[in-house]
Formats: sequence, structure tokens, C-alpha cells
Amino acid sequence: MKCQQCEKPATFHITELTGEKPHELHLCEQCAQTYLTQNPSGGMPIQPSLAGMLHQQLKVADTAKELAKLDEQVCPICGITFYEFRNQGRLGCPHDYTCFGSELDPLIVNIHGDNQHAGKHPKHHQQSSQQQTQLIQLHNDMKVAIEKEDYERASQIRDEIRKIEEGQQ
Repeated sequence: MKCQQCEKPATFHITELTGEKPHELHLCEQCAQTYLTQNPSGGMPIQPSLAGMLHQQLKVADTAKELAKLDEQVCPICGITFYEFRNQGRLGCPHDYTCFGSELDPLIVNIHGDNQHAGKHPKHHQQSSQQQTQLIQLHNDMKVAIEKEDYERASQIRDEIRKIEEGQQ
């Protein structure tokens, strides 16, 4: 897609929500910088101070470092990283809600309006979260044993999983 101001490739896609209906702009980096530094009235561009630009760059760098650190967090039970969750949009196990709790709470509140379940539970729901966690851990252990070609250990783990699952029914 080309820039709407010049013929360069558009790398910034801006959606303005100020009017009655959304207005989309597709701009190259230079045109986007000019557009974003204009006054709200559409007048001449504001000349930011050197200190202000440096402060903005430092804030962006700090945010990137925090996000990279957050993406490296791993659930000890299922092994999913926060980066994988952000890309897939799915958690690996019930323990992830505790492991990534501080990051998930704002998302859950934003989506559902609250972070406490207030609805019904299925009648057959007898499995505790501790049993779910144990099953997930056993499934992961079995995968590792199979990858290492330790089939005796994998069969032992399979039997443990069956005992837990049969005890629930």
C-alpha cells in the first residue's frame, strides 16, 4: 500500500476516531511523523524540544525492555510463555491465571467487566484445579519422556493419568 501523501510505501496505518465515522490514513514514516506532530487544529507542526524527544525515546525503550522481560515468563506447570499467550490468545493451564495474574487481570476486567466468576458451574464439574494441574503436569512429563525415548517412564505416567481420570468419574 502506498502513502496517501507521497508515493513511498505506507508503514503507518492511523485510524482517526474524532469525527462521526472512523477515518483511515495510510502514511509513510516521514508523512506520519509530520501528521502526528501537527496541532489538533491542523496548523503548523509543533517543534518538540530535544529534552522532550529524548524523554519519549527513553519511555519507549523502557517499555520495550519491560515487555521483553514479561515475554520470558514461563508457567512452571505447562511451560507456556507469556509471549506464546500473547500470540495465541490461549493459556496452557489453570495455573497460568496465578502465574501471569498481574498481567491478565486488566485484560479480564476489560473483557468481562470483573475478574470473579459469577455464573453457574456444570453439575458434573467435580475436578479440582489441583487435579487439573497435576494432569497437565503429567501430560507434559509424558511428552518429555517420549521425546527422550524413555518409554517405560512414559507408560508409568500414562497409568498415573488413567488412575486420576478414572477416580474422577
